Amino acid sequence: MKLDKIGLEQTAEWEAAGYQLPKFDREAVRSATRENPLWIHFGAGNIFRAFQANLVQRMLHAGALDRGLVVAEGFDYEIIEKMNRPHDDYSILVTLKADGDVEKTVVGSVVESCILDSENEREYGRLKEIFQKESLQIVSFTITEKGYSIVNGKGEILPAVEADFIAGPQKPASYMGKVASLLYARYLSGAKPVAMVSMDNCSHNGDRLYETIRVFVQKWVENRKAEEGFLAYVCNREKVAFPWTMIDKITPRPDASVEAILKKDGIEGLEPVITSKNTYVAPFVNAEACEYLVIEDTFPNGRPQLEQGGVVFTDRETVEKVEKMKVCTCLNPLHTALAVYGCLLGYEKISDEMNDKQLKKLVQKIGYEEGLPVVVNPGVLDPKEFIDTVLNVRIPNPFMPDTPQRIATDTSQKLAIRFGETIKAYQCSEELCTTDLKMIPLVFAGWLRYLMAVDDHGIAFELSPDPLLDTVRSCVQNMVLGENTHVEDGLKPILENEKIFGVNLYDVGMAESVCGYFIELTAGPGAVRAVLEKYVR
Repeated sequence: MKLDKIGLEQTAEWEAAGYQLPKFDREAVRSATRENPLWIHFGAGNIFRAFQANLVQRMLHAGALDRGLVVAEGFDYEIIEKMNRPHDDYSILVTLKADGDVEKTVVGSVVESCILDSENEREYGRLKEIFQKESLQIVSFTITEKGYSIVNGKGEILPAVEADFIAGPQKPASYMGKVASLLYARYLSGAKPVAMVSMDNCSHNGDRLYETIRVFVQKWVENRKAEEGFLAYVCNREKVAFPWTMIDKITPRPDASVEAILKKDGIEGLEPVITSKNTYVAPFVNAEACEYLVIEDTFPNGRPQLEQGGVVFTDRETVEKVEKMKVCTCLNPLHTALAVYGCLLGYEKISDEMNDKQLKKLVQKIGYEEGLPVVVNPGVLDPKEFIDTVLNVRIPNPFMPDTPQRIATDTSQKLAIRFGETIKAYQCSEELCTTDLKMIPLVFAGWLRYLMAVDDHGIAFELSPDPLLDTVRSCVQNMVLGENTHVEDGLKPILENEKIFGVNLYDVGMAESVCGYFIELTAGPGAVRAVLEKYVR
């Protein structure tokens, strides 16, 4: 069996092997989508294939949609060239359930794939054509938080962005420059309305996207590279909306054990591809069953009835509450805590950490005891039920091949929102005090210990990628296990960095406890476990 148009004509073989196949007329959907596209998504990664693509497939099955998805990739063109197109834009979603059940779905809702390359006239011309279509309602993104940045780790404008500011929207080189250029094509075709929807896992994601696009537009107008009306168009929410969203679904890197299941079923050509940009992609994606998508209901050109597929539409204030509930309390802080200590203790699967008495207790305390007292109930999702599901079903799922090393990526960019907001809430509380927080500073100290790149056995390990790695590592580079009795001078530049923690840890009275934990954590091999046993009870 092969995952392509011809291979899927053997429906009896696929169904006999337990695969759910697309049940709609794909050629009719493809034709309708090409003529009148409804939704284009930027970012052809795992979350898109596991969530948005499957959501649209369910709606096509239900007759709630008659058009599919167009996907565009702007970071790594090889994903489209070596994965999407050879498989005719089909993919396999393997849903790994906590009870051990494996659900296998061939997803065919993606009916066109594009490359965001302004140097390729055919590819870029097609994208412009899509953006000029009256029918286009949604332009969505899962390109990671870094995808919206126009500066480097030092706050300096990226060279490609600077060049785009000067050259204008004709052939931009930067990712967001290209997106702004496509939006300019839509403006020139009649200032048609559209919703630009970030679905990335970051705070106020719609504003992040808006601010980045607005900077390009303003520069182009100032440099007389774009019409003045373009700025008014982008800033008019009745023309171009940038809704806030909260998305949640764990989609780890495609796992070899899942690949083995599919090969046993007789599927050929499943070999993953590692691109020249070191992207790991496969024809399948493995994911958990749980998924949440909450969207601010602001769509100037209308929208499909995605609530029929489980999407929650609400107002901006509620989205913010849901996002804070998840990112600041009920999931992300727990993941980061497990990532840091999992790396130090040699774990290779997040689920295995939940069998560790201290680590399980650590995240329970962070979630229930330190986070939950200051979380605001958004109404559309219950915080207690959400965290119950996270700790009892989602993270412990032994069939989810997620790793602490993956989650430890970009930790310097995550601490401020994942923990800083809780600290600020304690500052503002009349009943609570920041000194009540014991586990959060333990996580901070654990991260600093992690930056030494030596595990609890004294064995060196590779740190996960992080844009500030060189900067933050400089504070611990001279520290050695068993020799760190006076560490504050070295750690001070990090501890007082509000951009990293969301607060100055000296100002909130937490620097001393972080230093104290760090000294104990670096006492020698076995110190990490000893500290957890001492403080996490």
